[in-house]
Amino acid sequence: MTDVSLIDRLLDVIEQDIVPKTEEGVAAGNKLFGAAILRKSDRSLVLAETNNETENPLWHGEVHCLKRFYEMPRAERVDTKEAIFLATHEPCSLCLSAITWTGFDNFYYLFSHEDSRDSFAIPHDLKILKEVFTLEPGGYRAENAYWKSHAIRKLVRNLPEPERARLETRIGRIAATYDGLSSTYQSGKADNDIPLS
Repeated sequence: MTDVSLIDRLLDVIEQDIVPKTEEGVAAGNKLFGAAILRKSDRSLVLAETNNETENPLWHGEVHCLKRFYEMPRAERVDTKEAIFLATHEPCSLCLSAITWTGFDNFYYLFSHEDSRDSFAIPHDLKILKEVFTLEPGGYRAENAYWKSHAIRKLVRNLPEPERARLETRIGRIAATYDGLSSTYQSGKADNDIPLS
């Protein structure tokens, strides 16, 4: 059974914590990917971050979030097994590996690799999976010995009404926000120094 309150909380974090950082990041020339870490126990936010590829092309939203997480004093961090990892977009191969190496047993994401390619004109995740790893879209194991991934949109599609309609409407509003961020990024990406812009 899908926990509707968890979905609402994850969408709250995207809207209230990740989007504001992403707006600043996109204004500085970065892509629109972001991530957050929450405590499983009470779903409180540990950290939210966004893409920072203008500083370093490895600082994807998820990896940059993990970098900042490990820069926190140990006492302020949560054990990764006791945390929820949230990504605005389905993690690429780099980010999947980073999530795995840091010991998270789960992650949730809102937009798929296909959304990144089709809606946000950033096709690199799928191209790298195919060209470097010879995997087709979705070619990684969504549940494995390390973690289980959860596509928020898929979870919502499986809910009964009226929760499904309410959450789909909410996701539509978030998607519109990201459409605007994508337009801003696309219009200025020629000026940045990101190798795979």
